[in-house]
Amino acid sequence: MVSRFTPARFAATLSGGALAALVAGAPALAGPPATTIADVQRNMSVTLAGTVDRITDEDEFVLRDATGTIRVYVGPNRVPAGPGEAVTVIGHVDDDRPVEVYATEMVRADGTRVSLPHRY
Repeated sequence: MVSRFTPARFAATLSGGALAALVAGAPALAGPPATTIADVQRNMSVTLAGTVDRITDEDEFVLRDATGTIRVYVGPNRVPAGPGEAVTVIGHVDDDRPVEVYATEMVRADGTRVSLPHRY
């Protein structure tokens, strides 16, 4: 006999705290787990959580976490956050020197997601 998915069967399966356990164990939807700045290596995809330390140009800023700082390039877009603001940066670490992140997305402290397309 083939078991069929039905909303009632699904709800019954997730009763008794099973839904809470499922949600509690679910990974974050923002992307890969956060990497510390100290663990950043060239040519890797990263999700970095930290604070905007300072704006260095209209399309670049320095991100700080407990382990250090790193330059983040958002160009040709303007930096969508201000100094002192907590952000999560999703992007790729350049394979050249100086080490910097080319951000493809930022998540602000209020949960606002900012897409950062690179148009070269």
